[in-house]
Amino acid sequence: MYTAVRVFVTLTLTYVIVAGLLGTIPQMSILEETARNLYFHVPMWFSLMGLTVVSAYHSFRFLQTRDLLRDVRAREAARVAMLFGLIGIVTGMMWARFTWYEGTNKWWNFDPKQSMAAILLLIYGAYFVLRSGIDIVEKRGRIAAVYNLFAVVTMPFLLYVLPRQMDSLHPGAEGSPAFSQTDLAPAMRWIFYPAVLGFFGLAWWIYTQRVRVAWLEEDARDEPEL
Repeated sequence: MYTAVRVFVTLTLTYVIVAGLLGTIPQMSILEETARNLYFHVPMWFSLMGLTVVSAYHSFRFLQTRDLLRDVRAREAARVAMLFGLIGIVTGMMWARFTWYEGTNKWWNFDPKQSMAAILLLIYGAYFVLRSGIDIVEKRGRIAAVYNLFAVVTMPFLLYVLPRQMDSLHPGAEGSPAFSQTDLAPAMRWIFYPAVLGFFGLAWWIYTQRVRVAWLEEDARDEPEL
């Protein structure tokens, strides 16, 4: 199965990168050539959402079973989610710079969607700070799991519910519907949907490999010294 996932991710993302960067794109008002960023920016946030749910699920299972592997899975899923979230923030800043703030040299203007995304990353950053402050393994896993369940509840509110109630330049806010003809032309869907699947697969690939390495490290620490 892992081989199939790797092949799928490699082929899909190769197609997305080549077609996304070199293929023709409909000329849409305001976005113009920057619309290519849709193939990369949006899938990052979709991947973050999926990984935070996976992380919360394993935290919940850890509270039920006290299985340390569950705690490792929760931690690594949150870590990879942070990686994709940071890339999402950076690509979003680049996009905003050349569409919303062209000619002003602004990379950040505290747009509601930007601010809510940054708050979410800070919440998950605090998850790792919390973990680093507790030495007892089971206690660390238990407290981190409870915090993680709180964190995942904030995710849909910060990324979807609250921004939709505010005036914003970002698609998906009040008065600016997402995935409309103005930001996702029909011809772009042939690249966008594979991009979502490809980056989901990449996130899963990185996550599973990190879990394997982390679990091997846990086993090595548990081995008695000779």
